[in-house]
Amino acid sequence: MDHTIVAIATAHGIGSISIVRLSGCEAYSIALKLSRREKLTPRYVTLTPLYDGSIALIDEAIVLYFQNPKSFTGEDVVEFQCHGGMIVAQQVMQSCLSYGAVLAQPGEFSKRAFLNGRLDLTQAEAIASLIEVKSDDAARILARQMRGELRGYVEKIRDALIEILAYSEVVIDYAEEDLPPDVVEQIIYKLHAIQEELSKTIASSHRRSGLMQGYRVAIIGKPNVGKSSLLNALLDYERAIVSDIAGTTRDTIEESVRIGTHLIRLVDTAGIRHANDEIERIGIERSIAAIEHADRVIAVFDSSHTMECEDEAIIALIEEYSPTKPFVCVLNKGDLPLHFPVEKVARYSPIFLSCKGDVNPLIEVLGRSMDHDNDSEEMMLISQRQIGAASEALCAIDEAYQPLQSGELELFSFHINQAIRAIGAITRPYQLDEMFDKMFGQFCLGK
Repeated sequence: MDHTIVAIATAHGIGSISIVRLSGCEAYSIALKLSRREKLTPRYVTLTPLYDGSIALIDEAIVLYFQNPKSFTGEDVVEFQCHGGMIVAQQVMQSCLSYGAVLAQPGEFSKRAFLNGRLDLTQAEAIASLIEVKSDDAARILARQMRGELRGYVEKIRDALIEILAYSEVVIDYAEEDLPPDVVEQIIYKLHAIQEELSKTIASSHRRSGLMQGYRVAIIGKPNVGKSSLLNALLDYERAIVSDIAGTTRDTIEESVRIGTHLIRLVDTAGIRHANDEIERIGIERSIAAIEHADRVIAVFDSSHTMECEDEAIIALIEEYSPTKPFVCVLNKGDLPLHFPVEKVARYSPIFLSCKGDVNPLIEVLGRSMDHDNDSEEMMLISQRQIGAASEALCAIDEAYQPLQSGELELFSFHINQAIRAIGAITRPYQLDEMFDKMFGQFCLGK
């Protein structure tokens, strides 16, 4: 990090303001050359002309200087707020390059902030996710994590695991010392509490993942029940072909729409029925795959027809997946006489509607369902990397129980070490000195 980096910080396009950001040991001197000023006061706004290397005027811009270490990256940082459009910003950036800066790589500003201790990994991931956030609720969660909420949660678990490791090492290496008589019992008690906490967090994070990535909502049903009509009604335009011919939709169709504060990805699937040809069979397999990958599933039935074997297959899928996946049951064609046996799906609180009329009852149910995901105060892991690290830590804890119960404390310590390193990957690496501090500080050993 011995070079100074520069990049345009605003998105491409036309706007009133563009921001060019410099970071590194030469950032301040480059800013003085561009502004032809003798000094810039840290953390003060300066309105000044900017010049290129040939002393031609580029723009009159606002310059902000953040002196290290009180900056985003922990280095000297200068921001030029010039007039919008890419031409002026490009000229400012090219002038910085001509004075010795180099073009920043993607994510390099955040990387420097992490390496300089200004951010931990949870905050860096929260910043990256906030740029592409899919809902208002997710933005609020990410804002809290940028302030260190997840870091505090992980550090608490990490410290508890280090304390457990210290207990184990004490029993192994200092058995002759005056140790508390219930050391092993304390280990089991603390380990069980961590196990419950991690299990709850991982399950909650899986369940609420749609908040971060946008919800996938699959629409399933037998052919000709109105799935494509429902998709079109939710999108409020004719996206899917609609006809009276069964099997018109031969593949999945995906489109995005906003419901309440959430962005959802609607997936219209091929009708589930006995396949008449190979192409339709593949479409049906994709429909079942859509269910497995969806966060919510809308099961559509034709209320104007009696139940058929294909409807029974849909109900069987609901019964198979509903313990772990939220389903919304829709009885479509409510403008026609009712012939469908409602009692077969009564337990799923079916919604009666007509896709040719008002679909707001379905929109309201979907909105409340997704809002409910953010009612919980449970901690949430925001990326697959974080969930994977927490799951790895939980697996190591599970494996530690058997050697603990059989008195193989060396093997137990090995598994706890694995758990610490896994959970530490979410925020910061584990250092062996941390365990020694726990050992000698709490037990006063080696005196």
